[in-house]
Amino acid sequence: MRKFFIGRTIGFSIVVILIGGYFLLNHYIYTEKQGDGGFQQDYKNVAYIIDGRPVLLVDGYAEEEMATGSASKKVTHYFGNEAYGDLNNDDISDIAFLLTQDTGGSGIFYYVVAGIKTDTGYRGTNAIFLGDRIAPQTTEIRDGEIMVNYAERMDGEPMTARPSVGVSKYLQIIDDELFELGR
Repeated sequence: MRKFFIGRTIGFSIVVILIGGYFLLNHYIYTEKQGDGGFQQDYKNVAYIIDGRPVLLVDGYAEEEMATGSASKKVTHYFGNEAYGDLNNDDISDIAFLLTQDTGGSGIFYYVVAGIKTDTGYRGTNAIFLGDRIAPQTTEIRDGEIMVNYAERMDGEPMTARPSVGVSKYLQIIDDELFELGR
């Protein structure tokens, strides 16, 4: 009877240790590897480099004066067209999406950026210019490459013309920087 009790106690202890280990491992994965609270959607609260200058988004929005004391503002917005996939070969899903920038004139400038997922959140990349007043279609990530599809105007058409020419741009992260691939 005593052997039965000892065997049962040891078996119960092993089960408790295994269950505790499972919960500790889960906690580690969700807080240490993915940031507090699991997968963080904080790519809208990261700095991205546009035309060589950092632009810090707060909830997908940034605003700065064009010149000190000027009423004109440069406004950057999160546009969307999100695509998820591994861009830097670390087996962690990153994100690519579009931003718009309004500099106070008649144009709306479109850029593609990537948010590289790290242990503590996202790190923003440089932006690649797509065009002025284009018509974005889709953004995809395949085999570590970003593909952005959109429509633009034919050469020589006025900016008032509706974008009608399909364009695909292919981009890739190389040494932590976003580059357009020559295709």
